[in-house]
Amino acid sequence: MQATVTKNNKNNLPGSSSPEWAALLQCASPHADLSALSALLRDVSWPALFTLACEHGVISLLASAVAQFEENLAPPEFAHKIRQLHRAQVLSALKMTAELFRLVDQFRDAGLDTLLVKGPALALRAYGDTGARQYGDLDFIVRQKDILRATEIMISAGYRPEIPVESISPQKIPGQYVFARIEAPLLVELHTERTMRYFPRGLPIEEFFARRQYVSIDGHQIPTLAIEDELLLICIHGAKHLWERLSMVADVGAFIARQTGLNWERSFATARAAGAERMLHTGLLLASNLLRATLPQNVRSRLQADRSAAQLATKIATWLPSGGQAPPGLFSRALYRMRMRGGAVSGLGYLLRLTFSPTQEDWPAGVEKGHDGQFPALRRPVRLAKKYRGGAKS
Repeated sequence: MQATVTKNNKNNLPGSSSPEWAALLQCASPHADLSALSALLRDVSWPALFTLACEHGVISLLASAVAQFEENLAPPEFAHKIRQLHRAQVLSALKMTAELFRLVDQFRDAGLDTLLVKGPALALRAYGDTGARQYGDLDFIVRQKDILRATEIMISAGYRPEIPVESISPQKIPGQYVFARIEAPLLVELHTERTMRYFPRGLPIEEFFARRQYVSIDGHQIPTLAIEDELLLICIHGAKHLWERLSMVADVGAFIARQTGLNWERSFATARAAGAERMLHTGLLLASNLLRATLPQNVRSRLQADRSAAQLATKIATWLPSGGQAPPGLFSRALYRMRMRGGAVSGLGYLLRLTFSPTQEDWPAGVEKGHDGQFPALRRPVRLAKKYRGGAKS
């Protein structure tokens, strides 16, 4: 018998009290209760569960959970759809991983320092498989001073830059440097200490490079962040996007479950230096509260002492089931940004910096091609007000 589905947003996704949401939380948990999950999967509306998993980017986690049961709990139609989407995700990951090897070799041959972030490295570290999480591009960190040379390397590798070479300027910093491969639908994003605006005190790029580690993917040694820095980055990334998808919380839970050698004191010290303690605390609380991720007692004590982080995590849990389809409005969003940074003064400073730091979306038409543009910093708050006035996906 199928359950009555409670809805919580304009796209009719199941709400936080629905069996579909409870089942998806079990699928995303690093410590799933299989007996509880089995009971839930017998009670769900499979069309609603399938839609919810797609919205939250966790089809692979649903596929893995369903595969643990000998009997077919999913109706044939949805079992086929889940397998189909999971297979497509794995094939996409294989293609991107092959391209990753080619690009890393080109960067290495050119003597350009890069760090792979998220994508295949995070999938391997969190889930043990590069195809176990959904990602649509490859992300690298490079130094801002190297971005012109990196762009030239990407062009020679067959990519078209969103920001042309002649438009690269210290005065015009985009949200990221995006490259589209000409011969295939594949995107690469390069991030620098200047584009990572959501780091409250700036990306400590030299420290990240100094602490770099390598992950082995099919025998290829790929430079990436130290695990403590990766944890901080994915928590800041989740905070940037208001933790609007369960996949972001699942990544944190799976990461800390698998990376048992993580140095917690170093993680907190790095977060403190970056002004991102509350972002780290909130991400850990979400993973612990929603997905039962296990934390050391001293870490739990530290998180419990941050009452604002606990309040934020509780608030985020109310809008998370909507999958970004019913986000907070302009005022709530601004208050969230301030609270995520910390105190009133630092929070206001952080909000103002984000509000008046233009990206390419704020440049006047033609400026990315070298044409002069005036007052992009003033265009940005107007654009953001229009975009989020009635609530919109981040």
